Amino acid sequence: MGFVHRRRRGAELFLLVLALAVGIGAYAAVGLGVQGEVPPDIVGYGGWLAALVITAHIVVRITAPYADPVLLPVVAALNGLGLAVIHRLDLAYEAADRTHGFAQRQLVWMTIGVVLFLATLIFLRDHRVLQRFTYTTGLAAILLLLLPMVPGLGATINGARIWIRFAGFSFQPGEIAKVLLVIAFAGYLVLHRDALALAGRRVLFIDFPRGRDLGPILAMWLISLGILVFQGDLGSSLLFFGLFLVMLYVATERPGWLVVGGLLFVAGATAAYFLVDNVTNRFNFWLHPMDYYDRSPGSFQIVEGMFGMAWGGLIGRGFGAGSPERVPFAESDFIISSIGEELGLTAVIAVVLMYGILVERALRTALVCRDGFGKLVATGLATVLALQVFVVVGGVTRLIPLTGLTTPFLSYGGSSLVANWVIIALLLRISDQARRPAPVLTEDDPAEADVETTQVVKVQR
Repeated sequence: MGFVHRRRRGAELFLLVLALAVGIGAYAAVGLGVQGEVPPDIVGYGGWLAALVITAHIVVRITAPYADPVLLPVVAALNGLGLAVIHRLDLAYEAADRTHGFAQRQLVWMTIGVVLFLATLIFLRDHRVLQRFTYTTGLAAILLLLLPMVPGLGATINGARIWIRFAGFSFQPGEIAKVLLVIAFAGYLVLHRDALALAGRRVLFIDFPRGRDLGPILAMWLISLGILVFQGDLGSSLLFFGLFLVMLYVATERPGWLVVGGLLFVAGATAAYFLVDNVTNRFNFWLHPMDYYDRSPGSFQIVEGMFGMAWGGLIGRGFGAGSPERVPFAESDFIISSIGEELGLTAVIAVVLMYGILVERALRTALVCRDGFGKLVATGLATVLALQVFVVVGGVTRLIPLTGLTTPFLSYGGSSLVANWVIIALLLRISDQARRPAPVLTEDDPAEADVETTQVVKVQR
């Protein structure tokens, strides 16, 4: 007896309507709160946003009909809310005769991201093809990470040399590298996980890996330290090492790797604190923010962000009633503090819950995926999103030292936005493959005459 599989595209469309209401409604609320009227370009803006989202839905419906129905609506809501908050900051910057126009550029980057999202779904019909390019993607990722070190091409911004400038445009190649590293790590671990899973010495009920198998994690540790020392990028260093460690643990199911990775992380962080000035400053700002408020470099950004969130309280001051523009880089690194000030702790909790939904659906995709490579890719992409949100929100709220990463889909930044849209496309492709009905084998097929009819497992979620 067979079961009918539900594609859930209707549910996705309904959720997308709600997501558009969040994005367009927030844009209208910004105009009412700041200028006292609905923005005159609300029809054009809303129409373009709706066109992008509905086009993405149609392509998903055609090319990945069994894909997860929740991922795209959550991303559309986050992206729409981020555009509205950036537009609100633009109005404040314009009133103060400061650089503005970030929202328009962010909408352009969103368009590019959606186009690449569509291209990924249309041309990548089977994620397993990517396993053929394990070492190619790994080499490409390393080259992208090295690009900012090229004289005349790389640029140092806020103490981190992670940008490249070319023909008047700036780009952060590490955002693309994180996607390529997930593919490279997954392909490598699928091939070598049996050897890496072998146990060595047993200490306190934990089986540690063999000494001869420590090469990959030591290499990743050294690469992460190199990024930290030569580029001054604490966030990317933490992201890449944490990503490899989580994927290694998932592939081998050996807790010993977490212990070894944790010890390496503590050793690297301790050395960086004493040897790298940027890391020393970040830790000092974290531990004693008020002592460095008036210094340069100082903790002005952290302290102002905390004051703003405290002023916003539970429900916020409302769009236009706060002063989020006081925080440097409020449109990028500290967009969470802008939301906390004008929309309150309630909105921040809602945003964090939406990220939690993204990570949960990505991990659900990994659980139901039928092949090892897809499981590891989905797990890696979920880890990228989870780690990025944790270090950003944790840094803004002073839970951990500030690292400087962008908040996925919310913050201003073309590199991050484009890469994250590609991440969602890959997750949808894997989930479509995982949720598709298994083929039913019957005795009528001469090639499978001896095989009993296979029952198809019902996939409702």
